[in-house]
Amino acid sequence: MVNQKAQDAVQKSLDSVTGDKSTGVAGLVFVAIDKEGKQIAAHASGKTGLNDRPPMTMDTVFWIASCTKLLATMACMQAVEQGKLKLDDAQQVYKLCPELKEVKVLQDDGKLVDKKNDITLRMLLSHTAGFGYEFFNPKLRDYGRPAGFDVFHADVDDLMRMPLVNQPGDTWEYGINIDWAGIVLERATGVKLNDWIQQQIMQPLGLKSVNMFPTADMKKELAYMHQRWPGDPSKNEERDHMYREPILAETDKQKERVFHSGGAGAYAKPAEYVQVLAALLNDGTSPITKKQILKPETVNMMWENQVPKMPDFARQGVPAAKPEQTNPSPEFYPQEGNPPQGWGLSFMLTQEPGATGRGRNTAWWAGIANLFWWCDREKGVAGMIASQIMPFGDQHVMGQWGACEAAVYSALS
Repeated sequence: MVNQKAQDAVQKSLDSVTGDKSTGVAGLVFVAIDKEGKQIAAHASGKTGLNDRPPMTMDTVFWIASCTKLLATMACMQAVEQGKLKLDDAQQVYKLCPELKEVKVLQDDGKLVDKKNDITLRMLLSHTAGFGYEFFNPKLRDYGRPAGFDVFHADVDDLMRMPLVNQPGDTWEYGINIDWAGIVLERATGVKLNDWIQQQIMQPLGLKSVNMFPTADMKKELAYMHQRWPGDPSKNEERDHMYREPILAETDKQKERVFHSGGAGAYAKPAEYVQVLAALLNDGTSPITKKQILKPETVNMMWENQVPKMPDFARQGVPAAKPEQTNPSPEFYPQEGNPPQGWGLSFMLTQEPGATGRGRNTAWWAGIANLFWWCDREKGVAGMIASQIMPFGDQHVMGQWGACEAAVYSALS
């Protein structure tokens, strides 16, 4: 049963942005659920694109980009439960991925040196293995040129060319770590990552519209991609899709060439994605289908802070190495008083209650086209806001994420 107070507040807030042409935001979808998996508030606002496109609906499909990381990590943790993978066994990682044994570290002076520490699956899932992203890391961006790196090309060869940017275990840096974790899973099990996710997560949860290869029905509902170009952020326009290879792959042969990116490969309806979060709210069991996809102790392990010695890891600042892809930001999630920050297995933890009303140890993460999810196990609330706007860190979308999340907690209290 929808909470009418939350629903009215969310609807009014979203419509105020999509209904104002000066914002350049064509459309947004927001959905929040309770521990039973029931919608507290859900609204599709505006249109799927700026160029007189159809309205947004709750069936609109988004490329969810790095929101995929949670799914890939859950897949890896299922394999850990089954004894097929180990979190802290570097030799297993090297046996499966000899490339990771040989990978070099890119120094600030542009030279490659040997790595001093081993890489484990846990490091890959916690972004401490040493990899970066070319759109956040100028050193990596420049090293890749003149050809350049493009992790949104669905091509495993780009991934294989990338060196580490830090010594393993030395620091936290966001990067292609979970793409590598997906490769570890595939080589250990002989199952392609998306196939595993469909069989072991989506089918038990009864979800048909979360997929690395959008179905024909999903493609009909695909939202348009938008771009604010550097230099004139007030102007927003439709652009080519950022991640088009899986959309264009029709035949099995075409699909075989597409890399199953655990870091950014999935498309989804937000109302279905939040049902994955509902299972996590219930310690790994769906409140709807009653199927268990993870054991409670595994979910608890995912929520353990993996970087206790780095309480300010997300306050290092985000450089706009590729300004058409990301805005600069002083930190990922500002909180009053600067409490210690945590990172679980694939997501950030706001360890202290947030200004919106979220509880302790709330997990959250994002996708580069300005999508944001959160999962609050303390208060039994989870949700997502979705858009398709580049670059990352769009103030209008982030403002709505905060406003709508706060509206949900306010209505519940």
